[in-house]
Amino acid sequence: MLVISRKLKESILIGDDIELTITEIGPDKIKIGINAPKEIPILRKELVETSRMNAEAAEKPQIASIADLKKLFSE
Repeated sequence: MLVISRKLKESILIGDDIELTITEIGPDKIKIGINAPKEIPILRKELVETSRMNAEAAEKPQIASIADLKKLFSE
């Protein structure tokens, strides 16, 4: 991981097409402006992880009855 210090209104370039700009600095967070081509998806990591976890949960078989639930707890 590359760690770079930036001040308010300073930018970081990624390749030729992506620019990250520090737009606001607060006591517990910063705001980052992202300028990138429309075809490049920009997603918050926690949303991607939540979506992945939801997809995994949907694939797991559902418990059919209380008897099945009892069996799971007795194992």
